Amino acid sequence: MPPLPRKYDVLNILMTFHAFPDEVEGKYCLVECIVPVGAGAPPNHHAGETEAFFILEGEVAFMIDGQDKLARAGDFIPVPDGALHAFEAIGHAPARMLILNAPGHMHAAFFTGIGKVLPEDQTTLPTPSEPDISAVLMKARETGMTILAPN
Repeated sequence: MPPLPRKYDVLNILMTFHAFPDEVEGKYCLVECIVPVGAGAPPNHHAGETEAFFILEGEVAFMIDGQDKLARAGDFIPVPDGALHAFEAIGHAPARMLILNAPGHMHAAFFTGIGKVLPEDQTTLPTPSEPDISAVLMKARETGMTILAPN
C-alpha cells in the first residue's frame, strides 16, 4: 500500500501529518496545523481518543466541556477523553499548532477522509472554500466522532 499524502486542506486548515498511527505502532497521530483566523473545529466529542493541542504561534479560543479558554504560543491544552470541545483561531494572524491524538486512528481517518490532498511542498494556507457539511458529518459518524451540527 502506498504511503498516505502528508498535507491536506481540512476545513480550510493546512494540516501536515508528522506521524500516522501506523508509523508509530498504533500509539498516536501527530499533526501540525496552520489555522486561519475564524477557522477551527466545531463542537465535537469522541470517546476512545485523547486529544491535546500545543500552540506554536497565534491565539486560539477553546471551549472544553462548556469552559472557555484562550491559548497562546507555548500553551498546552489537553482535552479529556470524550469531552465536548471546539476551537477557533482568533486575533490578527493565523495560528499554528500541533494536535496529538492517541491512539489517533479515528482522527487520521477523519482528517484524511474529509481533507483535500495538497502538494507536499505547500506551506501557505489553502484557498478558502465552503465545506460540504453533510460529507463532514457522514465521515464523522463513520469514524466514531460526534459533531454538533451548526444551527
